[in-house]
Formats: sequence, structure tokens, C-alpha cells
Amino acid sequence: MIATDDNTTSGVTSASIKPYPDPASRPTQGGPFGVRFDFNVGCRVAVPHPESGSWRVQLRDLNTGNILFDQTGIKGATIHSSKRWFVRFGVTVWKNEREGCLGEEVFRHEYDARGKSVLVQFPIGTLGDTLAWMPYAARFAEAHGAKVTCGLSSLIVPLFRDAYPDIDFVTHEEIVERNLAETFYATYSLGLFFDDADCNHQPTDFRFVGLHRTAAYILGVSPEEDPARIAFPDEGRPIDEPYVCIAVQASSQCKYWNNPSGWLDVVAHLKTQGYRVVCIDQKKVHGTGIVWNHIPFGAEDQTGDRPLAERARWLKHADFFIGNSSGLAWLAWSAGCPAVLVSGFTHPNNEFHTPYRVINWHTCNSCWNDPRERFDHKDFLWCPKHKETPRQFECTRLITGEMVIGKVDEVIRDVRGSSVGAC
Repeated sequence: MIATDDNTTSGVTSASIKPYPDPASRPTQGGPFGVRFDFNVGCRVAVPHPESGSWRVQLRDLNTGNILFDQTGIKGATIHSSKRWFVRFGVTVWKNEREGCLGEEVFRHEYDARGKSVLVQFPIGTLGDTLAWMPYAARFAEAHGAKVTCGLSSLIVPLFRDAYPDIDFVTHEEIVERNLAETFYATYSLGLFFDDADCNHQPTDFRFVGLHRTAAYILGVSPEEDPARIAFPDEGRPIDEPYVCIAVQASSQCKYWNNPSGWLDVVAHLKTQGYRVVCIDQKKVHGTGIVWNHIPFGAEDQTGDRPLAERARWLKHADFFIGNSSGLAWLAWSAGCPAVLVSGFTHPNNEFHTPYRVINWHTCNSCWNDPRERFDHKDFLWCPKHKETPRQFECTRLITGEMVIGKVDEVIRDVRGSSVGAC
């Protein structure tokens, strides 16, 4: 090998050791003299062993003018860039390069995805991340005129298929079974890369730019935020009375609203305002060891393993949603439902903008977006600065019911003052 990617293992949101299908074993695009290339693992260029002489290979960034790689004397090798995110690469190959002689230029290619097959792959098991990133995959397809395929969870595909008719949606299993990796001109892997110190998988640390906008930087498109488009069969309102959806569960305790009476206070207040309160979490009870979280007393139980389209239906017709930084908050945003977002472990730029965000700046906060702190997916009670102290989880524990009720009253005024009166 003449140039290789570093061997840093980057953690992503998926707990899987291999969150994405393997790329094609060799570059998928053919050139003259046996030269092959593609952009499926960054930029890859394979040159055969010549009968005489050698090759010179150069990789350039066409947008910046930087030469990223330039080496002579190559005799049968595969070169690939260290950067895996979108770069408008230029590739030039010279044949029979000899000392003191440039040789003959035999191949030149400038990245152009127009009309070509491009894979954008999402780690499975991440509802919120996938909803957050989908608009940027669509933006890439539009900007480049590419035939984009999105590889993602089968549970989420039904929400997107009719909403993005020009994009092909497949599962990771289908990519392998149909041998699709051999067809792609370029591949981009979206994820949260925690240990990517050299920025080989993302041009800027996701903790600086926010969970959703990191996809824009990886794909080289505008980071302006937009909710994902979703499509689902809608059978109308699930209940006739005015109602609010809530979601209280999370994958780690730091993501919960940890105030001991907060949810009880809010549910009671909503009922005085004439609302039914419907919990749409997947799990009625979730936790680990001796720490378990239950849906709040007074909330109606619509938990369980149900299709995401059903969750989207509940959210579409709700007056608003209340929850933490979770996938259901992103689904609410995509469904057009106003969201009261309670979170302290993330900075406000980590999620979509909502005027109803609740955060207490007097407490320790935003550890998720602190590059000095490495989130531990295996530690359900992760609290990097105050674990096993009286200050543990103070970021949300000190968000009071009164603070959330204040935002609830704001959204009630906005919703009831509108001509629509519902999402």
C-alpha cells in the first residue's frame, strides 16, 4: 500500500461493531490501462503492476486546490485518501514515470456524481439521528443530481419511501444480499464519530455543530436545518378530545428529565387545561440495576412495539409534544408538531430549534457537546463530572415543573390562538 487510512476506531451511535455494510473489495469504476477508482472509502485508486516503469498518482481537492497525495514509483497498489467525508476529488495518473521524466498522463478524473449511484448509509437503531440526517441526504441528491440510495433500518424506511420518491431506500441486509456495493460511484457514512481526532470521518467534530448538522458537513451541503419529510397512512385523529403527546424514556439516564416530581406536576397541569395526556414511548418501564423509570401517573398508556407510522399519526394530530432529547422529539418535529424539549445534557444547538426549549443555565450542562468528555454508551448512569455525588444529573434534576409548565402555557397560547388549533 502506498497510502492508507489511519486505523483509529471511531465510535458511532450504533452499538454494533460494524454499523455499515462493507464497501466493494476493489474500486468500482474502470479506467484505461487497468486503472480503477471510486469514492466509496474516501477516494480510491488502484493501479496494476506495469510491464515496465511505474506509475505516478496524484489526488487533489478541487475546491481548495490542495494536493492531498502525490507519489511516484508506484508498481501495483491501491491508494486511498484518509478523508471519508465529501471532498470533490481530482485524480491524475501518469504511466511509465521515470527519474527525471514526468511520464505520460494516461488518466484524469474529476469528481462528478451527476447521474451516478451514490450510497448514503445510516447506522441502524437510531430513530432520531436518521430523521435528523435525512434532509441532508436529500439535499445532496438535489445538489449533485445523483441517484442516491439510502441504507437504513427497515423500521424507518416506510416513513421515507413515499416522501422522497427520487431516492432508493434499502436495508443494510439488502445492500449485501443484492451485492449493491459493487454499483456505487461514491459512499458516505453518517454517524457520530466520537474518537475521530484527525477528522477522517467528519470534517468537524459533531459536538461543535450539532447532531443533525454533522450530516451536512459530512455530505458537503448547507447546514441549514429542515425537518425530514415523512409520509404515512393517516386515519385521522386517534381520539376526539384535545390531547398532548409525551415521551419520558431515554437510552441513558442523563437524557431523562430527572426532576422527581416534574412529570407529575406537568401532567396534572395539562389536565386542568382540558387535555388528555398520552404517552407514546416504546417502553412503559426502562432502566438498569436498581434505577427504573416509569411513565408518569395520570398519563394514558400508548406504549409498546408499534409502527412508527402510528406514532407519527398521534403526533400529527396532537396539540403539542413534550419530551427529552430523543427520537420521538425528532419525529414530532418531522410531523409538524410543536415540541417542548426538556434537556440539559445537550447544548441547544445539538437539536432542532424550538421556541419551547427548557434548559437551566445555573446547573452543569451540555456535557454531551463537550469534546473533553467521552460519552460511554455502556454506562446507563453516565454523568462525567458529578457521578456518585449529590450533583449527579443536576442538569435536568434542577429543571422544575414550574419551568416546563411556563413553556407549556406558551405553546398552549400559541396553539389555541392559531386558526388551526392543532398540528
